[in-house]
Amino acid sequence: MIRLDGCQALITGASAGIGREFARQLAGRASALVLVARREQRLGELRDELRARHPRLRVEIHKTDLSWHAAADELLDWLGRLGLTIDLLINDAGLGDIGSFATADPPRIETMLEVNMVALTRLTRALLPGMIERGYGGILNVSSSACFLPIPNFAVYAATKAYVTSFSEALRLELHGTGVHVSALCPGPVRTEFQEKAWRKAEDPAQTEPALAYVAVEEVVGAALRGIERNRPVVIPGAIMKFGMLVVRLTPLPVLRFFARIFAKPAA
Repeated sequence: MIRLDGCQALITGASAGIGREFARQLAGRASALVLVARREQRLGELRDELRARHPRLRVEIHKTDLSWHAAADELLDWLGRLGLTIDLLINDAGLGDIGSFATADPPRIETMLEVNMVALTRLTRALLPGMIERGYGGILNVSSSACFLPIPNFAVYAATKAYVTSFSEALRLELHGTGVHVSALCPGPVRTEFQEKAWRKAEDPAQTEPALAYVAVEEVVGAALRGIERNRPVVIPGAIMKFGMLVVRLTPLPVLRFFARIFAKPAA
């Protein structure tokens, strides 16, 4: 087990949603937080909130757009100048796109690939050797329950999250015995800005998941932090989602394809 008390954590996508909640729940335990996102004003507001509640907590913020290929290198250079030793990396930054792949905006597809996979991989590669050398650390990659099955009209997002989960599973096997924990957080639907931003303006956002499937963001983050401390490979918050994803993972792929064709919205 690793302990998060006194950790120095880097959180991407920290300005809203799950990333912001990670900052709030870690604030009472960490010694330092590095918060990274595109929206500097929101980061500043969160920093002020956390410092007011926890005066001894060191909070650093950094505005960057991880869809820019060089952003990870620029972030790491800045991080090196801070003199912090990151022993918990939370790769939360991500975005989605709901709608037919054939009508998807190509630049948005590239942005998803860069943020959801490339930046996550580059940051992990950069910070992991130090954790191995110290014999201590944690990497928490925010994936999605979408990773477990192909989802029509959510094709690229689900595929990127399949990469995140597979990468996390393989990495934890490589790191066995090093003292470094790796977990993939695979939540179902959570009420954050994510879905609102994923919907295309021209598309009808009437399709939503059943209310019972939703899990509060506080519960999602609490489960994730317990999971990384206990070295759980995959964390699926919420009893209903746990059961549902167990069924999905035990169901043969031809059966999943059959039901996917029934419920899929026809391509535009």
